[in-house]
Amino acid sequence: MNKRNVDWRDCANAIVKALHPGILVTTKAGDKINSMTIGWGTLGVIWERPVFVAYIRNCRFTREMLDKNPEFTVNIPVGDYDKKALGLLGSKSGRDMDKIAATGLTPVEPEVISVPGLKEFPLTLECKVLYRQMQEDQTLPDDIRNRFYSIEKSDHICFYGEIVASYIIEP
Repeated sequence: MNKRNVDWRDCANAIVKALHPGILVTTKAGDKINSMTIGWGTLGVIWERPVFVAYIRNCRFTREMLDKNPEFTVNIPVGDYDKKALGLLGSKSGRDMDKIAATGLTPVEPEVISVPGLKEFPLTLECKVLYRQMQEDQTLPDDIRNRFYSIEKSDHICFYGEIVASYIIEP
């Protein structure tokens, strides 16, 4: 399988547009690979480094995986893709099942980090966590807190991942 290197800045608009309806964050710890659908993310430059910031609820299996291995890939669809995969990856937990096998996604060997890309979501950002920050929900405006947060699920961690490679997986 070939990979065509791309400059993440040239793909920024496509990445941001793909956040809704969703893109994937993939993690790996030991032999276990897990992907999760996300709809919140930020792409840019901080500390003179390119970053993708992923917002992951503290209770998610993805957060546990990132604690064990602070690397992740961001996997963005290009063209047609299986929307059912996004649904399953966003509604089931990797604690309970092998979501990669259940969706039939194909892991592709990474370039720099230990976490694979996914053939079916070919625009790939490989990221190493530079920093993580617990979001302080009490500092959010009331309308945002009331709309997006409930008492039992109100904590996100912001994972600032330095983009160390970016490419499109080609068949």
